[in-house]
Amino acid sequence: MKTTIGMILISLVAAGSAHAAGTTLNVGMGSADAGKLDPHVATTTPDKGLLHWMFNGLVRIKPGEASPTNIEPDIAESWTSSEDGLTWTFKLRQDVDCHGDYGSLDAEDVVFSLNRAANPDISAFAKDYAAFDSIEATGGHEVTIKLKNSIPSLLGLLVPYHGGNIVCKDAVEALGADFERTPIGTGPFMFAEYQPQQYVKLVANPDYFRGEPKVKEIFYRYIPSDASRDLAFQSGEIDMIYGKQDQTWVERISQVPGTKISVMTPGEVSVIHLNMTMPPLDDVKVRRAIAHAVNRDAMVEFKGPDVTLAAISPVPEGYLGYTADVPTYEYSIEKAKALLTEAGHPDGVTIKAIHTALPGMLSTMEALQALLREADINLEIETVEHATFHEQIRKDLSQVTHYAAARFPVADVYLSQFFHSDAIVGTPTAVANFSHCDVADAEISAARVETNAEKQLELWAEAQRKIMDQVCAVPIVQSLQLWAWKDTLDLGVDVKGSLNLSPPITEAAHFSE
Repeated sequence: MKTTIGMILISLVAAGSAHAAGTTLNVGMGSADAGKLDPHVATTTPDKGLLHWMFNGLVRIKPGEASPTNIEPDIAESWTSSEDGLTWTFKLRQDVDCHGDYGSLDAEDVVFSLNRAANPDISAFAKDYAAFDSIEATGGHEVTIKLKNSIPSLLGLLVPYHGGNIVCKDAVEALGADFERTPIGTGPFMFAEYQPQQYVKLVANPDYFRGEPKVKEIFYRYIPSDASRDLAFQSGEIDMIYGKQDQTWVERISQVPGTKISVMTPGEVSVIHLNMTMPPLDDVKVRRAIAHAVNRDAMVEFKGPDVTLAAISPVPEGYLGYTADVPTYEYSIEKAKALLTEAGHPDGVTIKAIHTALPGMLSTMEALQALLREADINLEIETVEHATFHEQIRKDLSQVTHYAAARFPVADVYLSQFFHSDAIVGTPTAVANFSHCDVADAEISAARVETNAEKQLELWAEAQRKIMDQVCAVPIVQSLQLWAWKDTLDLGVDVKGSLNLSPPITEAAHFSE
């Protein structure tokens, strides 16, 4: 461990990341390396957080909040919608500049960005924009969006989260494939340097339309070891760290003098997706046996009651459309074994999972492995680097997929991406349906266009009931986001949550004297 932390400290100094007159922010992220830094492609938590500091959307959720009730203007200064909600017109600010020498941002850039976000050949989030009929520049700084049908939250698709990030057309076209490693946005911080498996360096955008940031540079360090990351924080070489999602981490780091800990919403829901096309998981009795073998109370205790909620439904608690009125499977080893016997497996079953080496997620999966073993369910885990994990599960290579995700907090997004047949991995319209679930397609599709709010809620509830009845997946826990930073760092906002799963580092962030 001494060698590891020593190497981290040496590399920090070598990178020139010592506190430069209180204007350099050192962040420790629990990942081995960057994934893809194109905001329309990036899907991992570490990448989404980093990109959050570089990009804007037409609208944004107020910094420090996560609820869609706190949407406010960003690049768009105002907007109007037609009475039927199918036509939206956005007036853009005229003082937004692209990073570097790529000029000012106008309606053409916004149209390019949203069309790119909706393009399945490019975007990981194209499915979200299926209801878009047209996106047009109706003025130099005016954009009009027309929808084929009403959707639960048009503004929710336009926040700088996933496809809502606005890119600069000239930069994307000039950089080509290099854009994945040289992201150009309009946000408070600009990409400066990437050192593989070490760090990404950002610098302040002097022309940011809300004012030049007080923090002048950020070193986003990749430190996958929880212990090494914690030691770097305790030594003062790291100002802000991504926390391990368990109670003991909170208790330990809170003892470090001058530390502020933030438990942020939305929580990432850990769900075990069961590939219903692969034996023995093609038998609902086996899937129900797995559900009975999961002790959620033990998992909450393991992860920490102050930072974890039990997950009941395939839609996370707190999302619009969530219901707890779903089939549940109480913890019972006896019932699990009986179901396996009925399914023709009296001696148990073996199931296999490809899994990320990310410590927080891996510890959850290892705890589940121990629980399942009690019911003669042998869970074999093949551990790979996080970016490789995402690549392989999207190629439909894993029988069991543990996915921890937060999405825009409306039931439609989660249901459509994880449980509609259009989203099945390995298909042309794939998103993240790792279980090949299709039992609630009718309800999910109908709810998406339902204009009566009560009927929409009931459709979402029925979809959740069907998914749980067939056990397409087993919800485990909802883990809130844990970060810590030195109390000399003032973020300028009260941090209650962040949709991008990282603290809001804006132009207002600064170090106190």
